[in-house]
Amino acid sequence: MKRDEALDRILSLKVIAVIRMSDPEKLFSVTEAIKRGGVKAIEITLTTPGALDVIREMSAKKSPDVLIGAGTVLDAETADAAIDAGAEFVVSPVTNFDMIQVCRRRDTFVAPGAFTPTEIVAAWKQGADVVKVFPATSLGPKYFKDLKGPLPQIRLMPTGGVSLENAADFIKNGACCVAIGTALLDQKSIERNDWEALTAKAAALVESLRGI
Repeated sequence: MKRDEALDRILSLKVIAVIRMSDPEKLFSVTEAIKRGGVKAIEITLTTPGALDVIREMSAKKSPDVLIGAGTVLDAETADAAIDAGAEFVVSPVTNFDMIQVCRRRDTFVAPGAFTPTEIVAAWKQGADVVKVFPATSLGPKYFKDLKGPLPQIRLMPTGGVSLENAADFIKNGACCVAIGTALLDQKSIERNDWEALTAKAAALVESLRGI
């Protein structure tokens, strides 16, 4: 999938699910559960054991309406490897200029991480499609409203601290989309193999963002 197409899809979906798991065997069940709830942009963090193999397998088997991406990508070499494995978008907790340029050269959506206005502008000028504001835990939705005043042209995505309860507030305050992990992927439900609970959470999240 080309960069512009992935960007349009993510802006339409408004949410990326961040999957960071130590048990890759359950990862596929988790992914299927949240997809049934309408969360169809799936970020597999490279801290997951065998992450590149997981991305490769999921990319080969996914339906056309699903996006599979790589997260926690820290450098250009890893970005190249993730794209080779089939990642349709690349997300990082940091801004690495070489990584951004690899993604631009390979026509792949990239969301580097930044925290301050200076870092956010630097990432955007280097070619970020969306700037991941991380960690957003201590910032809250109002930070995004404050940023959008002087920086209306920059697309921002909070990660860290996003929940089912506040995801809509982040969007209302200027975020273009949100990335959500543990608040969506309830560990107790996963341990119990309660996939219906994960589907219900995903559906509630998607519904909360509808029409914003």
